[in-house]
Amino acid sequence: MRFVDRGAIVASYVGIGMAATIGVSFLLVIPIEPIYWLLTVPAGLLIGYYANQRSDRRAGPWGRILANGLFAAAVTAISLAILLAGVKALFFFADDGYRDASQGGSLSCRTGAACVMARYVDAGRGPELATAGVTDPSSFTSFYWNQQFSTMGTLVGVCLGSGLLGALAYGVTRPRDKVSRPAQAPGTPAG
Repeated sequence: MRFVDRGAIVASYVGIGMAATIGVSFLLVIPIEPIYWLLTVPAGLLIGYYANQRSDRRAGPWGRILANGLFAAAVTAISLAILLAGVKALFFFADDGYRDASQGGSLSCRTGAACVMARYVDAGRGPELATAGVTDPSSFTSFYWNQQFSTMGTLVGVCLGSGLLGALAYGVTRPRDKVSRPAQAPGTPAG
């Protein structure tokens, strides 16, 4: 017995593609991370709705409609989180402190956590780090990844919630099968 329709499985692949497109667009090409976070909501809504539309779920139990939407949203959410983690890891471990001359030239630091920490301190976040108990690259690594995993958890939760809303929207607005009535003779009252 399947818990979701085949259309929801296809929709989950569409969700992976959507996550990849959003990730490449707003984490790599135009790195504006808050837009990535904001697009999680419409991504979940659309994929939750689309999973049922793709399944042509005109009738059937609400449980299946919700399962379809949640499944596709979960795959999309996990894809969004994995892409965010991958990009963060790339920039975290490969940071060599480079800045152009207009920002004062390169930072003097060891590649990786030390350079990322130097960027935080250079941006004026030193007091925040000190308050959090960050004193060296090792403690900064824990601090940084705890922040990132918290953000990824929030993204997953938001995408699942909006996927559920998308499934509910489909359930309320879904097309209904037309009930065929027997032909009536002309002049016969409808009953």
